[in-house]
Amino acid sequence: MASSNIEWTEMTWNPTTGCNKISAGCKYCYAEIMANRLQAMGIEKYRDGFKLRTHEDSLNIPYTWKNPKVVFVNSMSDLFHKEIPLEFIQKVFAVMNDNPQHVFQILTKRADVLLKYDKYLNWTHNIWMGVSVENEKVMHRIDLLRMVSARVKFLSCEPLLGPLPNMNLKKIDWVIVGGESGRTPRPMKEEWALDIMDQCQKSNVKFFFKQWGGTNKKKTGRKLLDRTWDDMPSMVS
Repeated sequence: MASSNIEWTEMTWNPTTGCNKISAGCKYCYAEIMANRLQAMGIEKYRDGFKLRTHEDSLNIPYTWKNPKVVFVNSMSDLFHKEIPLEFIQKVFAVMNDNPQHVFQILTKRADVLLKYDKYLNWTHNIWMGVSVENEKVMHRIDLLRMVSARVKFLSCEPLLGPLPNMNLKKIDWVIVGGESGRTPRPMKEEWALDIMDQCQKSNVKFFFKQWGGTNKKKTGRKLLDRTWDDMPSMVS
């Protein structure tokens, strides 16, 4: 458990760590870079670097939080990685089911596995489910997410690597847009972000602009049309 600098959440919880690259958005994976740093620092949880690992000892952490939290689940992994057993995913869900006072935000690039497991999971009101959509090639993930039983469904268009025209936002509640950051970030064009914002407004979908990114994301900031966009779904059902 750790407090988070990610603008759309409060903290992170990582019952699994590690992953592998499956699409363009993974190229400069921040989680892989961070895992390797933590391994070099001698942090026990990351002794295997970015190899996929489940952590049974992390399952009890949410029971220790005294006040309601907004929690990004698996910022250092993908809960729906094909090598994570369904039984372990169900354990993670059971913890979230047992803690309805917290909002748990899950994000995956493996929407096919998500849909496959959907019927075996208990989607209580406090579990938000999202998919990453970085370019047109992976827009099919939206259609798979739409069929999932989560109360709140969202898209993370970060790093946004190209335009996403004519998205079907039916049953989508929230869209996050952000540019890539790091040493060699791929640029995001303003017109891509503005088009997504326009699509959200026309479909009555909450729009959150996270960052422009770049080599110095603090300098480039997170204003679009001279203002910040921080809309989020309601925390209560």
